[in-house]
Amino acid sequence: MINIDLKGCMSFVKEEEYKNYLEKAYAAFDTLASEKGAGNDFLGWKHLPSSIDESLLGEFEAIKKSWQEKSIDLVVVIGIGGSYLGAKCAIDALSHNFASLMKTKNNPDIVFAGNNLSQDYLAELLELMSERNVACVVISKSGTTTEPAVAFRIVKQFIEEKYQDASSRIVAITDAKKGALKTLSVQENYKTFVVPDNVGGRFSVLTPVGLLPIVLAGLDVRALVAGAKAMEESLNVKSEQNPAIQYAAMRNLLYSQKSKSVEVLVNYNPKFVFLGEWWKQLYGESEGKENKGIFPASVNFTTDLHSMGQFIQDGTRIMFETVVNVKSADKDLKIASDEQNLDQLNYLAGKDVEHLNAMAMLGTSLAHIDGGVPQIALSVDRVSPESLGALFYFFEFACGISAYTLGINPFDQPGVEAYKKNMFALLGKEGYEKEAEELRKRL
Repeated sequence: MINIDLKGCMSFVKEEEYKNYLEKAYAAFDTLASEKGAGNDFLGWKHLPSSIDESLLGEFEAIKKSWQEKSIDLVVVIGIGGSYLGAKCAIDALSHNFASLMKTKNNPDIVFAGNNLSQDYLAELLELMSERNVACVVISKSGTTTEPAVAFRIVKQFIEEKYQDASSRIVAITDAKKGALKTLSVQENYKTFVVPDNVGGRFSVLTPVGLLPIVLAGLDVRALVAGAKAMEESLNVKSEQNPAIQYAAMRNLLYSQKSKSVEVLVNYNPKFVFLGEWWKQLYGESEGKENKGIFPASVNFTTDLHSMGQFIQDGTRIMFETVVNVKSADKDLKIASDEQNLDQLNYLAGKDVEHLNAMAMLGTSLAHIDGGVPQIALSVDRVSPESLGALFYFFEFACGISAYTLGINPFDQPGVEAYKKNMFALLGKEGYEKEAEELRKRL
C-alpha cells in the first residue's frame, strides 16, 4: 500500500553505511516491538487499528445522525496539536477541494478552534457561529490546556446562550476518570469519549480524537481504519523490506553521517498540505530533544517550487527530501488544443493535467538530486481513506524506530512545558509568583 524508493539517496551514501544503519534500525525495531524501551507506557497507538471496536464507530455515527436531525450545519472541533492536526489532515485530504463552497452539501462544515490564541480568529468564529446551526467537539485530556480551554469557554457560552438543548450539542473527548473537562462533562451531561492514557496526543489520530470528526465530516472511517490495520500487520515484521525500517535507517544515516539536519516532506497534491503539518508535529515533538533531531519542514509543490524551490535547489546543503507521491488522480481532465496557441501549450494538448504534475515531480526530483539533495520517495496509489490510514500508521511506526535509533525517547515532550511556565507567570497565574519575579528582572 506504501512503496518506498531509496534510489535518490544512494549516490550520497555508501552501501556499507546503509547496511550499518539498517542494523541500528533493526535494534530500534526490537526495542519498539518489545515495548520495554523509554516511554513504553505510551505505546497504545501501536495496536489501535486492530483494536478499534465497531460499536465505537456506531456511537460516532449515532451522534452524526442526531445532529443531522437537529439540522446542525457547523461543528466546531476544539483542540491543539495532535488533538486537531490528524482530523484536519484527514478531512482536507478526503473531502472535495471546494466542499465548503458547493451548493449541495450533505455534511456539516467542520472548523477548528483552540489551536491558537488569536482574538480576531475567535471573534470571527463567533460571527460565523451566529449565522449557523452549531455543535461542538472539545478535545482535551485535562481540560486546562490554555488554548483549547479558552476557546471552549467562549464557544460553550455561545451555545448555552443560543440553544436550550446546549448539552446535547457538545461532545467531550477527555480523560476517562479525572480532569476539569471530565468533571464538567459529568455535571453538564455531555456525551464523552476517552483519550486513552497510553496514547500521546500526536499519536491519537486513530482514537476518538481523530475518528469522531472524520465521521462527522461524512468520510469513510472504516476504510481509513482498514488501511491503518493493513499497515499495522505489514510493519510489525522485522525485515529489510519493511519500509518503516528503511525510512528510519536512511534518514538517520543522512543526519548522523552526511550532516543533513533538515528533512523536507514534499507533496504534489494540495489535499496533502495538512499531512505535512501533522507529520511536522509527530517528528518534531518526538525527536527534537537533548540537542538532537532532524528538523521537519514541509513544502507543497508545484506551488512552492516558485519560492522554496530556489532554496532547496541552490541553498545551504543541510537538507534531504521525503516525497509523498500519489500515483493516480481520481478525476479525468485533459488539456484542450487552442487554434491560436498564444500560450504555446498545444504540445500538451490531449494530455492529462496529472501527467504534467508527474513530469514536474520527476524533473524536480532529478534536479534536486543533481543539486545535492538526497531524496526518499514514498508512493501511494491514490488519495483515499485506505492510503491515508496507511500513511498515518506508517509515519507513527517509523517515528518510533527512528527516534530509538537516534537514542531518544519518542513519547515525551519536556521542552513544550518551558513556554507554558513563562506564559503562566506573565499572566499572573497562581503558583507562578517566583517565575514572574525572575521574568520581570529579565524584561
